[in-house]
This record gives sequence, C-alpha cells and structure tokens, in this order.
Amino acid sequence: MPLGTIDWNLMFVPTRSLLEFVVRGSLMYLLFLAGFRIFRREAGELSVSDLLVVVLIADAAQNGMADEYKSVTEGVTVVATIFGWNFFLDWLAYRSRFVYRLLHPPALLLVRNGHIQGRNLRSELMTRQDLLAQLREQGVEDVRSVKKAYLESDGRVSVIRNDPNQSSRQRERRSS
Repeated sequence: MPLGTIDWNLMFVPTRSLLEFVVRGSLMYLLFLAGFRIFRREAGELSVSDLLVVVLIADAAQNGMADEYKSVTEGVTVVATIFGWNFFLDWLAYRSRFVYRLLHPPALLLVRNGHIQGRNLRSELMTRQDLLAQLREQGVEDVRSVKKAYLESDGRVSVIRNDPNQSSRQRERRSS
C-alpha cells in the first residue's frame, strides 16, 4: 500500500465525541474495578487495579490499532482515560483512609494457632487443599506449625509461624 493512500483524516479525526469515549472508558474501568473488588482475590503478584489496567489498556489499544474505534485519537482517549482513573484512584487511596479500605480489602485470617478457619476459606471459595498448597509454597509442612496465615488483598497467603523457642521457654517458666 503506497504511503499516499493512507486516509490520514480517518486515522486521526474522531468519528464520535471524545467525551463519549471518556465516559465509556470510565464506566468500564469502574465496573471492572467493582467486580474485581467483590471477587477480590487470586490476582497473584499484581494488585487488582494493576491487573485491570493491563487488561483494559491491552483491549483499548487493540481496538484503536485495529480500526475498531475508527481513529487513533479515539483509542488514545480511552487509554488515557483508563490511566487517568488508575492514577486518580491510587492518589485518592493514598490521601483517604476510607478510599484505601474500599479499594484494598483487609487481610483475611485463614489459620489461627494451627487451626484452619473454615468459614473464611468458604467465603473466598478456597478449598483446604488450596490453602495447604499455598502453605507448602511458603515452606510449611504442617498447618499446626502456623501461628497465623492470612489471605492478603493481592491474593497471596502470608504466614506467621509459631516460634519453636516459645514453647520451650513456656516449659522452662512452668518448671521454675
């Protein structure tokens, strides 16, 4: 295709109002963020909002490049809107404890003093086998050696092990 046959007008001039793309991008971002917040876990190393940005940016960029939006400007507007919301919500969460708690759920106790908290596992649709696999990845062979284990907001399981010296210190105190 020769350079002269590119429709530069179609490539850069929006076919619809850019405000429409800002509203569409905003609605999709906030809808997905709310959905990920309700089904909050299993995102691994990335935070939910980071994962959301990656997915939406990829889709928005693909649409802009594949002529779905009809112009590069429309695709760039949606991408900029998504980045804008992500930055704004991170900034707001940094400034507001309420927004931070809204966007970052508290850690959920899964094990207390070697006992699995079944109700909390069920609330996250996590099986005992899933938990035990996560504990093995942390080097825990026996759940009884765990003082506390939490499901963090990013989907990772954090583990606080029993202090092996604590039980021998308690025995020493009892015998004296």
